[in-house]
Amino acid sequence: MPSATHIASKSIISNRSIDARRPLKVIHIGAGISGILAAIQLPAKVHNLDLVIYDKNEELGGTWFENKYPGCACDIPAHCYQLSFESNPAWSSFYASASEILEYWKRVADKYGARKYMKLGHKALEARWDDRAAKWLVKLEKVKTGETFEDSADVLMQGIGVLNEWKLPSIPGLNEFKGKLLHSAAWDENFEYQGKNVAVIGAGSSGIQIVPHIQPGVKRLDSYIRGRTWIATTIAADEVKKRNDTSSNFDFTEDEIYAWQKDPSLYLSYRKMLEAELQSGHIITMRGSDAQSEARAFFTQLMKERLSKKPSVATHLLPDFPPLCKRLTPGPGYLEALTKENVDVIPTAIERITLTGIQTTDGIHREVDAIVCATGFDTSFQNRFPVYGASGVKLGEKWAERQSTYLSITTSEFPNYFMSYGPNSGLGSGNLLMLFERIAEYTATTLAKMQTENIRTIVPSERAVNNFTDFSDAYFKGTVYSEECSSWYKTGGKNGR
Repeated sequence: MPSATHIASKSIISNRSIDARRPLKVIHIGAGISGILAAIQLPAKVHNLDLVIYDKNEELGGTWFENKYPGCACDIPAHCYQLSFESNPAWSSFYASASEILEYWKRVADKYGARKYMKLGHKALEARWDDRAAKWLVKLEKVKTGETFEDSADVLMQGIGVLNEWKLPSIPGLNEFKGKLLHSAAWDENFEYQGKNVAVIGAGSSGIQIVPHIQPGVKRLDSYIRGRTWIATTIAADEVKKRNDTSSNFDFTEDEIYAWQKDPSLYLSYRKMLEAELQSGHIITMRGSDAQSEARAFFTQLMKERLSKKPSVATHLLPDFPPLCKRLTPGPGYLEALTKENVDVIPTAIERITLTGIQTTDGIHREVDAIVCATGFDTSFQNRFPVYGASGVKLGEKWAERQSTYLSITTSEFPNYFMSYGPNSGLGSGNLLMLFERIAEYTATTLAKMQTENIRTIVPSERAVNNFTDFSDAYFKGTVYSEECSSWYKTGGKNGR
């Protein structure tokens, strides 16, 4: 259980009203979905609150602001990927584009007045707990000017997400390439790929969206795929098949949108139907379940059928680990794109990048005009900036071997510290936004308790943290996540936690 330290007083009688709320300052790092939720839910429950939300970007939205690559979209149905209390019946398509999702979050932020708490263009450099003052001291940088300054608060909350710190692959010669070099999370929107020879490295969530989007326009596309992966049907595929035979995306009609806008109960029924399907796939994640075996057989057949024009690609792509060991990636049009005449799938390891192209370990050199690195992010939870807790303990060092938390929200030795989407909080199936909402509510309730009960610091005990982490470890042993595969769900490689 969390332990609490009350504010010291000379008298055992506190000369205050029982419902008095002491002032509380909170610094939140990140103005993505978690930051927007903090701006909505914390002020609603925590009165006499001074809230500041810092973000390195010049606009809110987090991953939906940063990712602008061709074909970027959410693979969760749009009517599920929204807040429970803020419905949007006017989504234009079943799977919304990144730009439309960003506009939704901008509207939410404006409606609930979230922007007044935000200081954009401010990058967190360090956070340090002051034991004597019981304050968090946060060092920040103004991105445009490079000016640094310090802010302090009673509480620190991190909501910077996992898919935030993109990185280029460690390939010899990468920086010597004379053509256009891009990363999927730092896309140059002025780049014209039409008529060019383009190499795409990686087959994760961004790679499988980029390839089918640019394939029709490029002269030649080299797809470098070293790892194996399951390419699934789109989520809620049956709903998509009602509209077309390709199991891809579709646009809603004006009549549908108008009907939902005029009749909220009709829209709620549609949303509940989709949500029920989305939340019903958990059994597939359990090792040895019939659902897991059936999913594996279905996805194997699906991939072989879609790659029938190039069966050698299926041989390379089909994994020996079960579906969902690594994130399941619905890829509308991806497998079909790999079979096109202007696409070469290259499973051979890259030896080096040259001035004009890519050389693989078999000695073959392929010249290209551009290289797209769809190679993912640093998902180690080792923090984008150092965080020091009680007695100077560094969070990255504390978590070097085992990333232990209480409810994935707090951790021992770090007083008044909260996380949104911390270790062991990810969902392999279902709606992640529901989790974000609950985390914001839990944090707000805890902060309100600190105010009314005059609590100076609150921190989970080592026992509570170990018990929860032990429970998580034991649970995951019965799931496919513990199978041997390379996945950003894990730390420590194929056999990691």
